[in-house]
Amino acid sequence: MTPAPSSLDSTAATAEACDVFHASSDEMRAVRAALIPPALAGTLAETFRALGDPTRVRILDALARAELCVCDIATLLSLTESAVSHQLRLLRGLRLVRSRRAGRMVFYALDDDHITRLFAQGLEHVEEAMPASRRETLTGAAR
Repeated sequence: MTPAPSSLDSTAATAEACDVFHASSDEMRAVRAALIPPALAGTLAETFRALGDPTRVRILDALARAELCVCDIATLLSLTESAVSHQLRLLRGLRLVRSRRAGRMVFYALDDDHITRLFAQGLEHVEEAMPASRRETLTGAAR
């Protein structure tokens, strides 16, 4: 619902104006004040875009279960080390995973508990919306 140009913001010209507003001007002001800034919305969208790739989701799933090196992830997911490294570079740039060096080895894990919870909640949401028969087929096939 877009406010008419005369309400709240005279610069908000819209191609199609609503005739009826259900929220009061005070409610609209409160919502507008609470909205995240566009730059933060862009960063959050990048995070969700990263989660839009099945390979990255599988990597995050593995890292949610254990700290792993590139070789381990590649073996677990039947991917090349190069492909895993490429995806990990992107995930590190978005602060979804972190690395830890131990001698010549580099180990990866989810960056923090926020990412662990985000991943777990997303998975829970998908499983909840899925019919039980489909969920059993998918989880049985994955094991």
